[in-house]
Amino acid sequence: MKTAPPRILAIAGSDSSGGAGIQADIKTITMLGGYAMTAITAVTAQNTLGVAAVETLAPDLVAAQIDACVDDIGVDAIKIGMLGNADIAEVVADRLEDLGCPIVFDPVMVATSGAVLADAATIEMFEWLMEIATLTTPNLPELAALGGHEAMERRGIAYLAKGGHGDGSRIVDTLFDPANRHASFDDARIDTRHTHGTGCTLSSAIATLLGHGQSLEHAVRLGRRFVREAIANAPGYGKGSGPLGHQAVRLDD
Repeated sequence: MKTAPPRILAIAGSDSSGGAGIQADIKTITMLGGYAMTAITAVTAQNTLGVAAVETLAPDLVAAQIDACVDDIGVDAIKIGMLGNADIAEVVADRLEDLGCPIVFDPVMVATSGAVLADAATIEMFEWLMEIATLTTPNLPELAALGGHEAMERRGIAYLAKGGHGDGSRIVDTLFDPANRHASFDDARIDTRHTHGTGCTLSSAIATLLGHGQSLEHAVRLGRRFVREAIANAPGYGKGSGPLGHQAVRLDD
């Protein structure tokens, strides 16, 4: 009997160049054997050099997209990325609070190119989303903006501190959960400019793997491997921070 793929809902903005956001989510979910659904929060005009324009959608339309997917197809895991504004963040949190499935929240604040994607009011709404999320995946600047390790642990939030913005030849990501079980993941830094969409890809990979029934730690481990292989197989497109090679990745387990 054929097993149905896990149903993964990605809530994020659209990247016209295909490297990040909803486009990276769909590629990742599909390559990892999931069924991708989307609730688009914003449309961006961007490429590897930066974000030229952003248009957020109406919060009610974002909510309607979520409802349409959940009420008919159902959902096994959710990834949240760029939200666009505080009103969208609020309606997303309200819709997801009682769903009871794994949720991975990537607290997107600034694009790889440097464009600001979340204002202070939106970041304030992240508190609610972090409370309902199974895992929050901040990079080091985002972690600092959210209050740092001490504040996150005091609030009992499970999170993956991504070390890519740190110094040195190695990248160390650290997984924390409210039960104080910590796990570190240490790899050599890949010397490349092709890192557009790494955060989107990692969070959607973890969500998909959780949808498959993997434990949190193993989902993080395999998700990191997927991202590293996608970076290693980047097609070399663009003049700036280029996209990853999602289509070339094959994970054995």
